[in-house]
This record gives sequence, C-alpha cells and structure tokens, in this order.
Amino acid sequence: MTRKSSFANNPVRAILKSDLGRAVAVLVGLILLAVLVTAQPESGTGLHRSASDDGDGNLFGNYLAARHATYEKDTRAAAEFYRNAVEEDPDNNIILERAFLLELSSGNLAGAVDLAERLVKVDPSHRLSRYVLGVIDLRARQFQAARRQFELSDQRGPIGEMVSTLLVAWSYQGSGDTAKALETIENLEGPEWFSLFKSYHSALIAELSGRTNLARAQYTAAYETDNSLYRVVEGYSRFLARNGEAGRAIEILEDYQSIIPDHPIISALLAQVRGGETPDPIIRSTPEGASEGLYGIGSALARESGSDLAIVFLEFARHLSPESPQVLVSLGNIHEQNENYLLAIESYNSVSRSSPFWRGAQIQAALNLSQLDRDEETIDTLRNLIIADPSNQQALESLGYIFRTLERYDEAVEVFSSAINQLDEITPDDWRLLYSRGISYERLRNWPSAEADLVKALELAPGNPQVLNYLGYSWIDQGLYLSRAMDMIRRAVEQRPDDGYIVDSLGWAHYQLGDYEEAVTVLERAVHLKPDDAVINDHLGDAYWRAGRRTEAKFQWEQARVFDPDPEALEMIESKLADGLPDVQLERTAGEDASANGT
Repeated sequence: MTRKSSFANNPVRAILKSDLGRAVAVLVGLILLAVLVTAQPESGTGLHRSASDDGDGNLFGNYLAARHATYEKDTRAAAEFYRNAVEEDPDNNIILERAFLLELSSGNLAGAVDLAERLVKVDPSHRLSRYVLGVIDLRARQFQAARRQFELSDQRGPIGEMVSTLLVAWSYQGSGDTAKALETIENLEGPEWFSLFKSYHSALIAELSGRTNLARAQYTAAYETDNSLYRVVEGYSRFLARNGEAGRAIEILEDYQSIIPDHPIISALLAQVRGGETPDPIIRSTPEGASEGLYGIGSALARESGSDLAIVFLEFARHLSPESPQVLVSLGNIHEQNENYLLAIESYNSVSRSSPFWRGAQIQAALNLSQLDRDEETIDTLRNLIIADPSNQQALESLGYIFRTLERYDEAVEVFSSAINQLDEITPDDWRLLYSRGISYERLRNWPSAEADLVKALELAPGNPQVLNYLGYSWIDQGLYLSRAMDMIRRAVEQRPDDGYIVDSLGWAHYQLGDYEEAVTVLERAVHLKPDDAVINDHLGDAYWRAGRRTEAKFQWEQARVFDPDPEALEMIESKLADGLPDVQLERTAGEDASANGT
C-alpha cells in the first residue's frame, strides 16, 4: 500500500487532427532538436553553449530555445536566449520586450537597463522601463533624475498610479522636500485600498523626517485600517517603543501574536521591547522607503496570483534594499511556487544569518534542494540546523518528511519521535507529527504503532481529509472496521473530490466490500485523476478482474507495471499478469463496526 505523493510531471498529450498537422509537428520537433543541440547557454536546463557562438545568426533557433528554457522554468537561460535573439533582430519589439521582462524576472536588473533604454525610444511612457531607469537613479541618490523617470511612466490604472505616486513621493523626500512628498501622497485618489498605503507611507516619511506627531497619527490610521499586516504592526510598534510608549507597543505585538504566534519578526521584536531595548525604525533611508512601497505592491500582487509582475516589483525592491529579508523570502516563495527552485534557493540563501527569517529561509532552501534531487545536501542542511538548535521543531519535521519521502522510514520514525518527545504537551496543531510518524510505522509494517499514531492524529484533527483517508484506507486494506472506514473515506472524498489518492481509497473500499461494479466506476475516476500512479492502476486492474473484465484487467496491470511500482508490488503484478486473481471468498472481519483502540 502506498499513499505517498508523486512528483512526476503529467504526460503531455498532443492530438494531431490532420496529416498536415502531423507534418508540421514533426518539422518543429526536428528544428527544436537541432536548436537544443547547437544552442546551449550555461544554465540549469543542461544546455551549455550559446547559439551565437557558432556564428550562424540563428534567430529562430534562439527563439525556440528560449521558449524551451521558459517551459523548463530556467528563467536565466530563457533571458540569455531572448537577448541573443534581440541581437539578431534588434527591431523586433516583441522579442525585445520579452528579453527585458525575463532579465527582470531572473533578477538581472543591471542587464535590463540597456533594454529599458531601447524600449523607451519605442514607447516613451513604457511603464516598467521607466521604473527600471528610475530605480537605478534612486539607488544612486539621483533623486531628481529618478523623479523624472517615474513621472514619464504610464500611470494608467490603479497599480500604475499607486506605484508612480509612491516613488515620486520618496524621490521628493530624498531631495529634502518632505512637505512635497507628503502632499504627493495626500493627493493620491483611487480605490479604497489606497488608504492603507497612503497612511503607512505618510507615517514612514514623517518618522524619517522627524515629524513625530504626524507619524503617530498616520501609523494609528494605518493600524486601524488593517492590523493584520505584519509590516504595519512592526512599523507602528517600533515607532511607539522609540517614543516612550513601550507598553502600547507590547500590547500591539501581543495582539498580533495571539493570531499568528510564531511569526519570527514579531516574536523577535516583542522580546526586544520586553527587554527594555530601543528598536531601530523600520525605515532608515529614502531608498529603503521606496523599497518598502515596491515590496508592498509586489506582495499584494503575489497574493492575487500575479506572480510574474510580483517578481518584477520585488526585484525593484531588492535593488533598493539588497539585504531586506522580507523581500528575499517573498522572492523565494514565488520562485518556489513557480518551480524555479534554483532561483528560490538563491533568494533564501541571501537572507542574512542575523535575521529572524534566516532559520526558516534555510529550511525552505533545503526543501528546494530536495526538489532538485540533491537529497544529501538537503539532509546535511537540516541536520546542521538541528545540531545548532536541537529544539528546532520546523527543521525536525522537515527532516522527518524528507526521510519519509526517500522511504528511509527508520530514520523518519527517529526524527519524528524526537520532535514529539520535545513537546510539553500535544496540541491539535501537532497532528502532522503523529500522522507522519504513523505513516512511517505503517511502511515499516509496525501496524500497532502506526494505528495508535493515526488514531491519535484523528482525535486531534477529526475532520482532516488526509488522516481520514490514510487510516480509513489502512483499515479497509486489512479488512478491518469496514463500515466505519468507508464512512471516513467518504468524508475525505467530500472534501477532496479531485484527489486521485483519496478517490482511489473509496474505490478500494468498495472492492473490499465486494461491490465490484461500483469499485470499477470509482477507480476509473481515480485513474483519470492520477493516471501515472502504479497502485491506482493496479487496483483498477483487480476491480476489472473481479467484475469479469479480464482483458481490461490485464491491460491495467500492464499499465501499473510501467509506472515503477515497488519491488513487492511488482512481483504481485507479474503474478497476476501470468495467472490472474485467485478465486477467493470475500471475508469480512467480525466486529467490523467496533472502534479501534477503544475510541
């Protein structure tokens, strides 16, 4: 029995509807193959040499290679190929813009400057190009030049208006004209959500310029607008603690902690203020203030699934504040979600060791290494974190998960047990540790220990679909507590109707109860949801056989054999392909409705 996740990519199926379509597909495939052999930049795709090196001037080759690198989520290789294509066809504005965006997305702001200068010649108000040129000037403290770039940008739409206004305001502050900076923000009109940005950045500018009363009023307004944003909470608390109101700062930080108890920045700041220390202001310079605005916009876009544009704004923010931990972590998160693991690792590893975010960033970097099959590096990183802090629950849980994924179940049990034994008391939030250790015990065939952990996990998280599914499936697979297990799996399917593993469990429950026709119906859906899973295909083969569909059964077992089953399962599949299933009488366990472990 296997319930582990599969990281394999789903197969790509192309339907060619005509002979002409087939011919075109073959031609494009041959061209792409030739391109990939001759055009190879140094990058994570495994491509090693640039198309321009051979002097062929292969515009189409560079373009196709760039598309392939984009598909492989190798942003830097794609940027290099598009840049090569730009050199081959400098008047092609579509390729020019694509190269520009990829340079930004890969973090190469310096490399995007010359492309931005070319784009503004074509479109003088080109928004992102003006932002690039302005951000470069702003970091160099050329505030008037930066302001000119921001004022020339296309400001249509709420995002354009908001970003341009904030950057212009911060450029005035850099020039020493605080009154004009505040006036610029005050005159900004737009959607209701503008009010939070206006109050917060007015507070930052006022505090930086020493206007304490105005800063207090604007921080208070921002906090009252939205006290769930940790940067607003952090900025307001730092201001209060610096201005004789440490008690109020502690109260605000404790209120936030009551909702999000383990936020590293808030926890560290609370300890600092409780200890009587005076924290630094949240913003210490004009470039940092502008970076804060870009970070806020980028974070908001990331929450709204605008990941490509979010990366661009966060890269702007990083250029202005290179060591900002919140910017680096946000970039890492987006790259990770986009499966661009190399860029994610770079972002996480750039977080300073002195930052409260460092430990979590190192754990995320390790987990991204595992996605690249660099398992020993992953394990070494997590073990070093645990050696430095044996009570690091997040690192322990992550290491246990890695061992479980690698099927090193003895080591997984040891690590999960260490994490559980360190708990003062087991709370509902700890269900994952028991669930994960229970799975590891089950894979080691230590069912009594597995069942105890899984039952306890279900007590802690009664409606959790993962626990309902795994425990219910395990009981059904052993012919135990069939009615109760069936009910548990149905509840799991109601919550996760498109989860192939959970739908498989329901189909297998029908099979175990002898309802083969219904088992076939449900298991066919499970295979549709998860077509490359050996266990699910094997189950459907069994159901077909019992339903009298022998040819389909053998086909499904052949499919299961293709999808890399574990050795024991493969042996059983080979036996079924040779001899079919034996005729056996379905036996239900006596007392099937009894509760397990007295629950």
